Amino acid sequence: MTDSNPRSQPQPQPLGPVMLDLEGTRLTPDEHQLLCRPEIGGVILFARNIESATQVRALCDSIRAVRPNLLIGIDQEGGRVQRIRQGVTRLPPMRRLGRDVASHPEVTRRLCQDTGWLLGMEMAACGIDITFAPVLDVDGGTSTVIGDRSFSSYPETVAALAGAFVDGLHEAGLVAVGKHFPGHGSVSADSHHELPVDDRPLEALRAHDLVPFQRLAPRLDAVMPAHVVYSAFDSRPAGFSPAWLGMLRESLGFKGVIFSDDLSMAGAVAAGSPAERALAALSAGCDMLLVCNDRQAALEVLDACREHQSAPRLSKLRFARARPHLESLPALSRWRRLHAHLEALGSDPQVS
Repeated sequence: MTDSNPRSQPQPQPLGPVMLDLEGTRLTPDEHQLLCRPEIGGVILFARNIESATQVRALCDSIRAVRPNLLIGIDQEGGRVQRIRQGVTRLPPMRRLGRDVASHPEVTRRLCQDTGWLLGMEMAACGIDITFAPVLDVDGGTSTVIGDRSFSSYPETVAALAGAFVDGLHEAGLVAVGKHFPGHGSVSADSHHELPVDDRPLEALRAHDLVPFQRLAPRLDAVMPAHVVYSAFDSRPAGFSPAWLGMLRESLGFKGVIFSDDLSMAGAVAAGSPAERALAALSAGCDMLLVCNDRQAALEVLDACREHQSAPRLSKLRFARARPHLESLPALSRWRRLHAHLEALGSDPQVS
């Protein structure tokens, strides 16, 4: 006889505040044990973890066999940043999607929404909960790490097209993660390799870089702050700044999850040891910490987070619908049309 009392049913383990990476395309025995640690709330996949879309689905299934409620994320924006390349659509960079917005605004907006929908459907079919998109950075013409990842050099255009992209992700059932708050598009340094400093006054940031975040804050499920110092407002990088994350929560009214950017990046090192970085990011207001490509650092962060209480809002990021099957997507006429169109745009050398 089945016990129908919900209180007697096993409850899922709460999600911890750490998202880390894996070594390869299959879980190792050590990783199987590691994922049981309560401080872990998610896994992020990189190109080294990927052979094909079907293999990614199998890997995600194996992760969930260990912890069913773990969040699984990936950077799958399109253009240069597309970890899964076999078995899914090759997406163009976002700048290519926005290229014709001046002459065909409604067509461009619809294309951005359709692209968000297709990406969301494909990632859901691969077993993914979170693709870290859209990029809300406004291209200031100086940042090579952003560049064509941005929809536009005009703040209102970024807000409009990224908003359509968010609508498409939501239509497919996937969450939207806006990055990199308050804007990485006007610094030349790459925070993967050094700590960029943006010396512009706060009012200049409000009138330019902050516009997309302000417009979309009520519709975003999560936000990722930048490892950039905005010296006119705070001497700390935004992801370690209670002032910046407080503005995001209070002035912009953002209610969702705040992910740190990767704490192993050079732009985060100024905050101290891996454990010190983790505690500083949590203290500033981050809900989940990414620690990638450095297993020893990840272990230090896990130990530092043993006493941290997880944020209940994290559970809202799980994909809540029945996942589509990869092989069923070509049966959808909308997917077939968009797949052909976006593949053509993605192979177009005139992407700028």
